[in-house]
Amino acid sequence: MTDRTTRSRAEVRGFRAGDGPRLVAAWRRSAPADPITPDRFRSLVLLDANFDPEGLRVAVHGDRVVGAAYAVRRLTAMTGTDLEPEQGWIPFFFVDPAARGRGLGRRLLTDALDWLHGHGRTRVDFSSYTPNYILPGLDAETYPEAAGLLDSLGFRTLYEAAAMDRGLVGHRLPDDVVHRLGELTAQGHRFATPSDDDLVELIALAGTHFTPDWARAIRECVAAGTPLDRIVVARDPSGRLAGWAMHGAYESVDERFGPFGVLPEMRGTGLGKVLLHLVLERMRARGAHCAWFLWTGERSPAGHLYRTAGFTTTRLFRVMRREAAR
Repeated sequence: MTDRTTRSRAEVRGFRAGDGPRLVAAWRRSAPADPITPDRFRSLVLLDANFDPEGLRVAVHGDRVVGAAYAVRRLTAMTGTDLEPEQGWIPFFFVDPAARGRGLGRRLLTDALDWLHGHGRTRVDFSSYTPNYILPGLDAETYPEAAGLLDSLGFRTLYEAAAMDRGLVGHRLPDDVVHRLGELTAQGHRFATPSDDDLVELIALAGTHFTPDWARAIRECVAAGTPLDRIVVARDPSGRLAGWAMHGAYESVDERFGPFGVLPEMRGTGLGKVLLHLVLERMRARGAHCAWFLWTGERSPAGHLYRTAGFTTTRLFRVMRREAAR
């Protein structure tokens, strides 16, 4: 146990070889509601193309990691050549419970913000970083002290992201979905597992009409070996790809639903509801007991669709931003 007289003496520095195991252990002591494993830390942080060891500010006391704050900016564009030169992110920070109460959290975050500002970043988000966010934002109910600290440093809530879950035990296609599936099929719509060739159009649809991060997620999960039967695509009577739904795209977690999208002009036709339930049916057939995802607007049309499909909100995350003069 670190005594109160020495907590403030922790050294804050950039990440070094050998920090990883101690950092993961400290994370798990500090945020038991959101633990991480060494392999996830490696994949989401150390192997991120934008990772800079100096941006991961680590607090060390003796041979013990007692906190960290991760600052990141784009070194590789998500799409095209846009490195978002004014934008930075802090995907996570934590302080060991034994080292709290002496200002270490503020010191770590200030150090991380100063590092980003030194690289020209005047806008910093917590924590909606893509491609490798840990959580969409701050769960203020679980981490009220962190909420107070971010607020005191000038972070303001942009919007809330809802994480939702749905049990799948006993799931079957609802009668209205079966009926609408029959109507859409009779009109010439087709629902199927994509072929290899279909992936080109699917990735273009996701990247153009939704977000480059979804296109990246589809490309990378399939390249890593995710079976194509985790995806259902819909084509309209003309043969145009009109939407898709899937599971298992992120970190190979079969029970994680998404990404999921339908062209704007096809919304309100029931196409999205059919796609959603067709994938839930496949998930249940594979033995999944639940479906979950991390990010939607609770009051958005998508949020309404999920609620009508039996999903309930399990956590709310604040996506927060701090802006400062250059």
